[in-house]
Amino acid sequence: MRPESSQRGFALVAAMFLIIVVALLVAAMSRLASDQHGGNSLAIQQARAYQAARAGLEWGIARSLGSAACAAGSPALAGGNLAEFTVTVSCQARGPYVDGARNLQILLLTAEAGNGLPGGRPDYAFRRLQAQIEVSLP
Repeated sequence: MRPESSQRGFALVAAMFLIIVVALLVAAMSRLASDQHGGNSLAIQQARAYQAARAGLEWGIARSLGSAACAAGSPALAGGNLAEFTVTVSCQARGPYVDGARNLQILLLTAEAGNGLPGGRPDYAFRRLQAQIEVSLP
């Protein structure tokens, strides 16, 4: 009877080892899935920050071209996926320059978009875009 009892003990150790290995595999897969989800969430927020900054830049360009002067401010992005972002548009005028018979001014527009403060939320995203436009002066 002795050989049978030692085999039962070995089977118990092997079963426990197998259960522990499977549990560790499940925990590792769960962690990997969680990390993957977090990375996708951050990628989406970065894309939204880019679109918010681009919208701010287009807002600044439209206002600057309409008035032939620097336009700065904070356009509101209410009512959509970008509503959580704060956009700030700044402008620097360079010139005037003379090009033949035309008087020109170069405007450097910068749009910054962020969804909070750095470190304030786990899905914080920030983007800064710049554009340079040329406007004719009267």
